[in-house]
Amino acid sequence: MKRDAKKSIGLLLSLLIVLGASACSLGKAEGSGEIIEVKTAAAEKGRAQKTVEVTGSLLPSRTVDIESKLTGRVSSVLCDVGDKVQAGQLLLQVDAKELKAQFEQAAASVEQAEQQAGLAKINIETAKLQQETARIAMERAKLEKENAQKNYNRIKTLAEAGVVSQSQLEEAELKLQQAQKQYETAVRQYRLAEKQKASAEKQYAIASGPGIAQAEAAKNVIKAQLDNTRITCPITGIVTNRYINPGELATTGAALLTVADTSSLKLKGTVKEDVIPYLHLGQKVRIETDALPGRVYHGRITEIGPLAESTGQLFPLEVAVDNPGQLMPGMTARAVITFKGPEGIVVPLSAVKNEKGKNYVFVIDDRDRVKRKEIKLGFKGDKEAVVLKGIKPGDRVAASNIDLLRDGMRVKDV
Repeated sequence: MKRDAKKSIGLLLSLLIVLGASACSLGKAEGSGEIIEVKTAAAEKGRAQKTVEVTGSLLPSRTVDIESKLTGRVSSVLCDVGDKVQAGQLLLQVDAKELKAQFEQAAASVEQAEQQAGLAKINIETAKLQQETARIAMERAKLEKENAQKNYNRIKTLAEAGVVSQSQLEEAELKLQQAQKQYETAVRQYRLAEKQKASAEKQYAIASGPGIAQAEAAKNVIKAQLDNTRITCPITGIVTNRYINPGELATTGAALLTVADTSSLKLKGTVKEDVIPYLHLGQKVRIETDALPGRVYHGRITEIGPLAESTGQLFPLEVAVDNPGQLMPGMTARAVITFKGPEGIVVPLSAVKNEKGKNYVFVIDDRDRVKRKEIKLGFKGDKEAVVLKGIKPGDRVAASNIDLLRDGMRVKDV
């Protein structure tokens, strides 16, 4: 028993000697003159900046199919694919010979209707004049009849008194009868003139109303069809497709040409879900293309898809691109979007060490010794990240050679 106890005590003493030697060796290493050169950075309040790129093909802001409003044979096509065209420019001509003949006939019908209306108006004026003449004649005949009646009454009284002869009475009676007949004739002529005037007014109403209106309507319909034989461009842009040639039949509603508006282009692509909160409509972006290296163009976000694509985590994005003239549909382009995250304590990404799913930084104390601290990261930018927990503003952290560092090591800022 005594021998075993002595043996155990000896082993324990040996172990203590080894541990003591190791501790001394470690203390010398930490307190030695070895210094790791590092770049340092101060943890400060700020916002980390991030840049994302959306790549895709440039598309026209809008395209328009040029269609015919009538069916007819195309007589000429005045543009081709790749041509720049202006709004209002004549692009195609549909044969208009038959419609021109119809229009001339309709114009002649309008002229004839107007002439008939003019003649009817003259007839009204003539009828008015005849009616007035008849009225004056009737008034005169009435006056003569009244005078004849008075004369007859006077002669009759005198005849009854024996002052005048019977023949004089008969003569006065004859004149009265003649005056009465003349008056009746004048009345009939006046009434006839009145009817003729009413008839002339009716004819004028027909000629100047529905007659001219119907002729004008027929003329306008043909004029519209004739105008539709000239097919013009509704927008300024570039002809991207041509579907018809001279001599071929254009049918109503069928596309003959396609014109793309290239004054403003658009770029469609996708962004990751973690970027969506930092984007907004109207946000300015920088546009770059491989076809025109070194040139920078400008755009703005016009659409942010509310739903992710079927692949998940990617949301559709559309950017309107200003085109000074060099950009063409089909070019590959990149929309470079730069934005900043929320405010917080910011450190360089080069200062963050990830180990087994946890993040750390090395904080430098007043003696230029480092201490590893676990941190919780928030928004990550291109070169910086926001620290949510683990350090405070003003802390100095190592920002290079962090894989060489251990707790207690001395560092030198370079």
